[in-house]
Amino acid sequence: MKEIWIIGTGRFGLLAAERLSEIHARHHLVLVDPDRENLLRGDGPNRTLEQMDGVSFLDQRLHSAKAPDWIIPALPIHLAAQWCLVRQDLKGLRRIEVPSEIDLLVPNPARDPAGNIYASHADFLCPDDCEEPADICTVTQKRRNTDMFDLLGRIRISKFQSLVVRSYQLGPGIGGYRPRQLFDLLKRVEKIEEDFLLSTACRCHSVMTGLGYR
Repeated sequence: MKEIWIIGTGRFGLLAAERLSEIHARHHLVLVDPDRENLLRGDGPNRTLEQMDGVSFLDQRLHSAKAPDWIIPALPIHLAAQWCLVRQDLKGLRRIEVPSEIDLLVPNPARDPAGNIYASHADFLCPDDCEEPADICTVTQKRRNTDMFDLLGRIRISKFQSLVVRSYQLGPGIGGYRPRQLFDLLKRVEKIEEDFLLSTACRCHSVMTGLGYR
Protein backbone atom coordinates (compact mmCIF):
# COMPACT_ATOMS: atom_id res chain seq x y z
CA MET A 1 0.00 0.00 0.00
CA LYS A 2 1.39 3.37 -1.02
CA GLU A 3 1.05 6.61 0.92
CA ILE A 4 0.33 9.79 -1.01
CA TRP A 5 0.24 13.29 0.43
CA ILE A 6 -2.20 15.71 -1.19
CA ILE A 7 -1.25 19.23 -0.13
CA GLY A 8 -4.35 21.38 -0.52
CA THR A 9 -8.00 20.34 -0.59
CA GLY A 10 -9.51 22.85 -2.95
CA ARG A 11 -11.10 21.72 -6.19
CA PHE A 12 -8.02 20.02 -7.64
CA GLY A 13 -6.94 18.42 -4.37
CA LEU A 14 -10.36 16.86 -3.88
CA LEU A 15 -10.47 15.70 -7.50
CA ALA A 16 -7.07 14.08 -7.01
CA ALA A 17 -8.28 12.30 -3.87
CA GLU A 18 -11.44 10.98 -5.51
CA ARG A 19 -9.71 9.77 -8.66
CA LEU A 20 -6.83 8.14 -6.82
CA SER A 21 -9.29 6.37 -4.52
CA GLU A 22 -11.10 5.00 -7.57
CA ILE A 23 -7.89 3.85 -9.25
CA HIS A 24 -6.05 2.59 -6.17
CA ALA A 25 -8.59 1.92 -3.44
CA ARG A 26 -6.01 0.58 -0.98
CA HIS A 27 -3.57 3.49 -1.18
CA HIS A 28 -3.47 5.66 1.94
CA LEU A 29 -4.07 9.35 1.27
CA VAL A 30 -3.00 12.14 3.62
CA LEU A 31 -4.94 15.32 2.89
CA VAL A 32 -3.52 18.60 4.19
CA ASP A 33 -5.27 21.97 4.39
CA PRO A 34 -5.51 24.75 7.01
CA ASP A 35 -9.23 25.22 6.29
CA ARG A 36 -11.22 22.69 8.32
CA GLU A 37 -14.32 22.95 6.14
CA ASN A 38 -12.33 22.23 2.98
CA LEU A 39 -10.50 19.42 4.71
CA LEU A 40 -13.65 17.65 5.91
CA ARG A 41 -14.96 17.55 2.36
CA GLY A 42 -12.12 15.17 1.59
CA ASP A 43 -12.85 12.67 4.37
CA GLY A 44 -13.20 9.04 3.35
CA PRO A 45 -11.84 5.50 3.67
CA ASN A 46 -8.06 5.09 3.86
CA ARG A 47 -7.56 8.82 4.38
CA THR A 48 -5.94 10.89 7.10
CA LEU A 49 -6.89 14.56 7.46
CA GLU A 50 -4.28 17.06 8.65
CA GLN A 51 -5.48 20.59 9.41
CA MET A 52 -2.28 22.49 8.81
CA ASP A 53 -0.62 24.94 6.47
CA GLY A 54 0.77 22.95 3.54
CA VAL A 55 4.29 24.42 3.57
CA SER A 56 4.59 24.01 7.35
CA PHE A 57 3.37 20.42 7.08
CA LEU A 58 5.99 19.62 4.46
CA ASP A 59 8.71 21.33 6.48
CA GLN A 60 7.86 19.52 9.71
CA ARG A 61 6.78 16.09 8.48
CA LEU A 62 8.93 15.38 5.43
CA HIS A 63 12.07 13.44 6.36
CA SER A 64 14.27 11.29 4.15
CA ALA A 65 14.02 8.37 6.58
CA LYS A 66 10.23 8.47 6.62
CA ALA A 67 8.49 9.87 3.58
CA PRO A 68 5.41 9.16 1.46
CA ASP A 69 5.63 7.56 -1.95
CA TRP A 70 4.30 10.67 -3.70
CA ILE A 71 3.48 14.31 -2.98
CA ILE A 72 0.73 16.06 -4.94
CA PRO A 73 0.89 19.88 -4.77
CA ALA A 74 -2.70 21.14 -5.08
CA LEU A 75 -2.59 24.62 -3.60
CA PRO A 76 -2.25 28.08 -5.18
CA ILE A 77 1.44 28.56 -4.38
CA HIS A 78 4.68 27.11 -5.73
CA LEU A 79 5.11 24.43 -3.06
CA ALA A 80 8.63 23.31 -3.98
CA ALA A 81 9.90 26.90 -3.96
CA GLN A 82 8.21 27.74 -0.65
CA TRP A 83 9.64 24.59 0.94
CA CYS A 84 13.15 25.56 -0.17
CA LEU A 85 12.66 29.08 1.19
CA VAL A 86 11.67 27.72 4.60
CA ARG A 87 14.53 25.20 4.70
CA GLN A 88 17.11 27.79 3.64
CA ASP A 89 15.73 30.80 5.49
CA LEU A 90 18.65 31.08 7.94
CA LYS A 91 21.08 31.02 5.02
CA GLY A 92 19.36 33.98 3.40
CA LEU A 93 17.51 32.40 0.50
CA ARG A 94 15.01 34.92 -0.85
CA ARG A 95 12.64 35.49 -3.73
CA ILE A 96 14.04 37.63 -6.51
CA GLU A 97 12.51 39.08 -9.64
CA VAL A 98 13.02 37.06 -12.80
CA PRO A 99 14.20 39.14 -15.77
CA SER A 100 11.56 39.91 -18.37
CA GLU A 101 13.60 38.05 -20.99
CA ILE A 102 12.11 34.80 -19.66
CA ASP A 103 8.81 35.86 -21.25
CA LEU A 104 10.41 35.40 -24.68
CA LEU A 105 11.69 31.92 -23.88
CA VAL A 106 8.55 30.15 -22.66
CA PRO A 107 5.09 29.70 -24.22
CA ASN A 108 2.14 31.74 -22.97
CA PRO A 109 3.82 33.24 -19.88
CA ALA A 110 1.80 34.88 -17.10
CA ARG A 111 2.94 36.37 -13.79
CA ASP A 112 1.03 36.33 -10.52
CA PRO A 113 1.18 38.97 -7.74
CA ALA A 114 3.75 36.90 -5.81
CA GLY A 115 6.17 37.03 -8.74
CA ASN A 116 5.74 33.43 -9.90
CA ILE A 117 5.69 32.87 -13.64
CA TYR A 118 3.34 30.35 -15.22
CA ALA A 119 3.93 28.92 -18.67
CA SER A 120 1.86 26.53 -20.75
CA HIS A 121 1.91 24.92 -24.17
CA ALA A 122 -1.85 25.50 -24.18
CA ASP A 123 -3.50 28.85 -24.88
CA PHE A 124 -6.85 27.39 -23.79
CA LEU A 125 -8.33 25.85 -20.64
CA CYS A 126 -7.22 22.22 -20.46
CA PRO A 127 -9.66 19.48 -19.37
CA ASP A 128 -9.15 18.61 -15.70
CA ASP A 129 -8.88 14.91 -16.55
CA CYS A 130 -6.13 15.13 -19.16
CA GLU A 131 -3.94 12.02 -19.15
CA GLU A 132 -0.90 13.86 -20.55
CA PRO A 133 -0.05 11.72 -23.61
CA ALA A 134 3.66 11.48 -24.32
CA ASP A 135 3.67 13.27 -27.66
CA ILE A 136 0.32 14.86 -28.56
CA CYS A 137 -2.18 17.27 -27.04
CA THR A 138 -5.47 15.63 -26.08
CA VAL A 139 -7.43 18.69 -27.21
CA THR A 140 -5.75 19.76 -30.46
CA GLN A 141 -4.35 16.33 -31.40
CA LYS A 142 -1.21 18.19 -32.50
CA ARG A 143 2.28 16.99 -31.69
CA ARG A 144 4.05 18.49 -28.68
CA ASN A 145 7.52 19.36 -29.90
CA THR A 146 9.16 19.77 -26.49
CA ASP A 147 8.13 18.70 -23.01
CA MET A 148 7.95 21.69 -20.69
CA PHE A 149 10.36 20.21 -18.14
CA ASP A 150 12.97 19.73 -20.88
CA LEU A 151 12.41 23.21 -22.28
CA LEU A 152 12.94 24.81 -18.86
CA GLY A 153 15.96 22.66 -18.11
CA ARG A 154 17.68 24.09 -21.19
CA ILE A 155 16.85 27.72 -20.48
CA ARG A 156 19.82 30.03 -20.08
CA ILE A 157 19.34 33.51 -18.67
CA SER A 158 22.22 35.81 -17.77
CA LYS A 159 23.43 35.07 -14.20
CA PHE A 160 20.65 32.50 -13.62
CA GLN A 161 20.78 28.74 -13.33
CA SER A 162 17.65 26.70 -14.07
CA LEU A 163 16.53 23.94 -11.69
CA VAL A 164 13.48 21.85 -12.56
CA VAL A 165 11.36 19.46 -10.52
CA ARG A 166 9.46 17.21 -12.88
CA SER A 167 5.82 16.47 -12.09
CA TYR A 168 4.73 12.94 -13.07
CA GLN A 169 1.26 11.82 -14.07
CA LEU A 170 -0.37 9.72 -11.33
CA GLY A 171 -3.84 9.64 -12.84
CA PRO A 172 -6.12 11.72 -15.09
CA GLY A 173 -5.29 15.36 -14.35
CA ILE A 174 -3.15 14.40 -11.32
CA GLY A 175 0.51 15.39 -11.14
CA GLY A 176 3.00 14.78 -8.36
CA TYR A 177 6.63 14.16 -7.49
CA ARG A 178 8.57 11.84 -5.23
CA PRO A 179 10.10 13.14 -1.98
CA ARG A 180 13.59 12.22 -3.17
CA GLN A 181 13.17 14.78 -5.95
CA LEU A 182 12.76 17.50 -3.31
CA PHE A 183 15.74 16.27 -1.30
CA ASP A 184 17.89 16.16 -4.43
CA LEU A 185 16.70 19.67 -5.25
CA LEU A 186 17.62 20.94 -1.80
CA LYS A 187 21.15 19.54 -2.10
CA ARG A 188 21.60 21.50 -5.32
CA VAL A 189 20.11 24.63 -3.80
CA GLU A 190 22.47 24.42 -0.82
CA LYS A 191 25.49 24.41 -3.13
CA ILE A 192 24.37 27.02 -5.61
CA GLU A 193 26.20 30.35 -5.60
CA GLU A 194 24.18 32.40 -8.05
CA ASP A 195 20.59 33.36 -8.64
CA PHE A 196 18.42 30.61 -10.05
CA LEU A 197 15.06 29.85 -11.56
CA LEU A 198 13.24 27.04 -9.76
CA SER A 199 10.45 25.37 -11.73
CA THR A 200 7.95 22.60 -11.24
CA ALA A 201 6.82 21.30 -14.60
CA CYS A 202 4.95 18.48 -16.29
CA ARG A 203 4.92 17.93 -20.04
CA CYS A 204 2.67 20.91 -20.77
CA HIS A 205 2.61 23.35 -17.85
CA SER A 206 4.93 24.91 -15.31
CA VAL A 207 5.31 27.35 -12.45
CA MET A 208 8.62 29.20 -12.01
CA THR A 209 10.07 31.20 -9.15
CA GLY A 210 13.20 33.31 -9.03
CA LEU A 211 15.39 32.65 -5.99
CA GLY A 212 18.78 33.75 -4.72
CA TYR A 213 20.88 34.25 -1.61
CA ARG A 214 20.96 37.79 -0.24
